[in-house]
Order: sequence, then structure tokens, then C-alpha cells
Amino acid sequence: MLPPDPPTAADTSVHRLKVTLHGSKPPVWRRLEVPSTTTLLRLHDILQRAFAWKDYHLWVFETPIGNFGLPDRELDHGDASSVTLADVAAGPKDRIGYLYDFGDTWDHDVVVEAVTTAEPGTTYPRCLTGRRAGPPEDSGGIGGYQHLCEVLADPEHPEHATMLEWLNPAFVATFDPAEFDLDAVNEGLAELAAVLIEE
Repeated sequence: MLPPDPPTAADTSVHRLKVTLHGSKPPVWRRLEVPSTTTLLRLHDILQRAFAWKDYHLWVFETPIGNFGLPDRELDHGDASSVTLADVAAGPKDRIGYLYDFGDTWDHDVVVEAVTTAEPGTTYPRCLTGRRAGPPEDSGGIGGYQHLCEVLADPEHPEHATMLEWLNPAFVATFDPAEFDLDAVNEGLAELAAVLIEE
């Protein structure tokens, strides 16, 4: 029996991405490494986990070759499972947009920092670093989220009690907008991860 063909350069290529939540101050961002052959559908799954979104809402990638999401004639989106990251952002400084939740409009700027070869024995996708917690679902977009953070930080704020009632008490007890948990992000990515080059 013949040994399997060695992986091609495309199969072992990795995109390093910096993904920033547009308009966030201080910035909320993640630095990720993902296989270059990752489809935009899979990249959606990766970004959901990286920012702790729950995949409750519609989403779309805005790219130089068109918009891609779940196929929808009314929205005129191409099929995100038919296009790879390398197809829409081939090299360093290339960028695409990822919009999650058409109501709250969470815009993410996705910028290619580098394209490299996978490290032997390393699983991808993986998160290298990041800053700040991802906003909770349905918190009203960037403006609403920043207001929420101000209210939660000030027990004397007139909306403080109302906000606590609206949010899940367990969430309030553990949520810190300044915290970034790298281990939790990579734990979420682990079920999507694979080794590209065996040791």
C-alpha cells in the first residue's frame, strides 16, 4: 500500500488574523491563526467562539468578491461554505468584514497580518492573544454595550438595579469587560481544531 500523499503548501498554510470589534473603545480584539483553506462558514464558527457569541443571529462576510453567509436570495449572499479565507484575503494587509446580528450590528474588522506554514504538531485554529471580553448578546451594539459597562460599574447609577434585573445574575457575577480569558477561547476552539503537519 502506498503512503498518503504529503500535504500541499495550501494544506499547510496558516493565516494569522487580527480581528477587532469595530468601534470598541477600549478595543476588543483577538489574534487568531487559522488554516488558509478554512471556509468562511467555518471562520464564522471560529469567530463566534473567539468572541463568545452564541450564534443566535444572522451574519455575513463582506469581501472584495462579494458577500457570503448562509445562502439567501433576498439578502443576495453567496454560500459561505463555498469560499475559503485564502480566496477572499490572500495575503498580509488584506481585510474583510464580518457582521454579526443585523439588529445590533456587531462589525468585526478582519485583517491578515501574515501567512505562514503550520508548525508541526500544532492544532489550528488557535487564539494567540486578545484583549477584553466579548459583549453579551443583545446588548444593543457598541453604544448599548458601552452604556451597559458604565451602568454596571456604577452602583449609584439610576439604571443599575434595572440592568441587574435584565441580565442573568450568574452572568453579572462573573462578567468583567476588561478580562480576556485565552484558555477559555482556545477551549472553545478545540473541537474545531486539527493538526496540519504531524510531528
